[in-house]
Amino acid sequence: MSDNNRVLVTGASGGIGKAAALKLAEQGFDIAVHYRSGQSAAEEIVDTITASGGTAHAIQFDITDREGTKAAIEADIENHGAYYGVVCNAGITKDNAFPAMSGDEWESVVHTNLDGFYNVLHPTIMPMIRLRRGGRIVTLSSVSGLVGNRGQTNYSASKAGIIGATKALAIELGKRKITVNCVAPGVIETGMIDGVVADEAKKMIPLGKFGQPEDVASTIGFLMSDGAGYITRQVISVNGGMC
Repeated sequence: MSDNNRVLVTGASGGIGKAAALKLAEQGFDIAVHYRSGQSAAEEIVDTITASGGTAHAIQFDITDREGTKAAIEADIENHGAYYGVVCNAGITKDNAFPAMSGDEWESVVHTNLDGFYNVLHPTIMPMIRLRRGGRIVTLSSVSGLVGNRGQTNYSASKAGIIGATKALAIELGKRKITVNCVAPGVIETGMIDGVVADEAKKMIPLGKFGQPEDVASTIGFLMSDGAGYITRQVISVNGGMC
């Protein structure tokens, strides 16, 4: 691991983000636990990490607010140092059949998921480069960004865009020894899937079960590790064989 071991995990107050923050803390990283509105959940994660001997603190911003995000990240870097790694996990869905999809449903999903890539990474890149120690960036796409999904035209578009942006950024940062990869989860168990829908969804998964947040977190942990130093510009699917 690099001596500079700070990692920012966005959307870290629950789900995949929470699992990623805990996994990376186990690996010895100093975690900036991002949240937008889930302050208590983020602080609980910080407490869990510190109670286990790790280092973490919470950071708040809305990834759709470009100037607010920039100010929060710059202040965090000023106070704690540049990031060795960033996990771009925060995002939203607003599913609807395309003919019934409102302009707001389209714009809010694309704006949050795709603009969030720029808003979070743009203020982190140059401080990471100036450290001259390399680095790791992991973005989160989705199986929907690879093959599309009914009722998710907006989400699929945003997540396909994340893949393209990730691959382009990997080319730019390769000479700086900063790897940039994308993880594309499939159906991840959240406890909010209707039983009938769940049974139908499982039929599309060769492994016959939903993934867990920890499955995705383990992949993120590997990509953030020294062992993944020769892996960049890749999309790693964690979907039980859906595609």
